[in-house]
Amino acid sequence: MYDYLIIGGGIIGLNIAKNLKERDSTCKIVLIDKEPELAMHSSGRNSGVLHAGFYYSADSLKAKFTKDGNKALRDFCKKRGLHVNKCAKVVIATNEEELKGLEELKSRGDKNGVELSWMDEKDLHVKYPNIKTYKKALFSPTTSTVNPKELTLEFGKVIEEMGITILTNTAYKKRINATEILTSQGRIKCKKVINCAGLYADKIAKEYGFAKNYVIIPFKGIYLKDADNLSELTTNVYPVPNLANPFLGVHYTLTVKNEAKIGPTAIPAFWRENYNGFDNFKLDEMVQILFYEAKLFLTNAFGFRNLAFTEVKKYIKSHLIGLASILTKDMNHKGYTSWSTPGIRAQLLDTKTLELVQDFVVEGDANSVHVLNAVSPAFTSSIPFTNWVVENYILKTKHQ
Repeated sequence: MYDYLIIGGGIIGLNIAKNLKERDSTCKIVLIDKEPELAMHSSGRNSGVLHAGFYYSADSLKAKFTKDGNKALRDFCKKRGLHVNKCAKVVIATNEEELKGLEELKSRGDKNGVELSWMDEKDLHVKYPNIKTYKKALFSPTTSTVNPKELTLEFGKVIEEMGITILTNTAYKKRINATEILTSQGRIKCKKVINCAGLYADKIAKEYGFAKNYVIIPFKGIYLKDADNLSELTTNVYPVPNLANPFLGVHYTLTVKNEAKIGPTAIPAFWRENYNGFDNFKLDEMVQILFYEAKLFLTNAFGFRNLAFTEVKKYIKSHLIGLASILTKDMNHKGYTSWSTPGIRAQLLDTKTLELVQDFVVEGDANSVHVLNAVSPAFTSSIPFTNWVVENYILKTKHQ
């Protein structure tokens, strides 16, 4: 009998396990994952950007978690000897309207205590000759990049060192009763189930009576890569985002290995692990997802119709490069020839309002807790976010 059974070997599940063990070294924890190794999905396939925390209103959980999470992950990398590319970020404007957007981002960052500074066109040209902006740009020195898979796997090593059991190749099959689940490797008994299953979190939650008005809609993200950085990119370059939309627009990203990337796409996927071709194809998932995507297309909820058309065009390399070129001048784009490893964003949809949920959603009771929407930037926010989940959901409800 385990005290806690955690489903999902991504950065959220691993940090919840770590947090619980740090609070009570005597508790018995098992973490299961259906894949042969940890971090096979979102945690190992994201951009690896550690965001600074100035996109979100200062009173929001996302703002606090992102700011605190950025520092916590950089400190963790330093402690464990993992490389961090302290390449910073520049957010640029292209017109007067976007300048107002930059002002709003600066205001949000200031209220949240995020280190930010202005750069005028002259300063920008001196520091980053290939980047252009309208009047001024916003400089974020604490934005960094890491290897997301390496970092997530390191958390796996940490929790094993703490005595936590990790079972890979162990898929959740179904709930048997309040204290027992069936996995692909047999039954496991536990006092509390913690569902961090990412793309499948809603399906598992429904077995426990949660996620009644939610379904996960997958969006595929992919970058165009310049492996040798012929473009000589030295920092992350972002446009002013549409703050009503959960996606940040086409931008330039610099990886830990100094590879340059343009992207990402945010293409609606047709099943949950629709990475390449018909890999991991599941008919029942496609039917359900197409049903909701058709509703979104017909109602044009949150501009889904336009999103679908514009995102599909990003598969044309010249089009994607053209979108990125708005942010730069005289940038050498000849090296951007190959696609990066695709990732799938598990985006929660409210089935009643047909809106994409842009905040964290966690539900639970004495027997189970379900992380339904570990929304971006969940990777950056993982340490403070999981601490919040433990305090407000896992420990607040006593074992039956």
